[in-house]
Amino acid sequence: MIDFKNMPDTILPHFKGGEGEMVAKMYNDDLNRILLARLAPGHTVGLHTHETSSEIMYFLSGKGTVTTDGVSETVTAGDCHYCKKGSSHTLVNDGEEELVFFAVVPQQ
Repeated sequence: MIDFKNMPDTILPHFKGGEGEMVAKMYNDDLNRILLARLAPGHTVGLHTHETSSEIMYFLSGKGTVTTDGVSETVTAGDCHYCKKGSSHTLVNDGEEELVFFAVVPQQ
């Protein structure tokens, strides 16, 4: 069991070169990085390439834009984004409330 409810927040300023900060509760072992994260309005995750891993992001609330390999898509609650190994992506909270998502990054 991963107990996100009792896990402390980690504040990640300019995550992956982005604007503002990402706030996350993170679990990490040798196989996976699993996190529950929040981005405030106007904050971003910078453009980065998944050279050794993929990433799955499931959006719980808010609105944002994911750009993967140059293609932008709007994401809202219930959407699932997959960034395959070798691809590059970025995330922008361009909504008016926090963008909350669950992410899994398998170490491949």
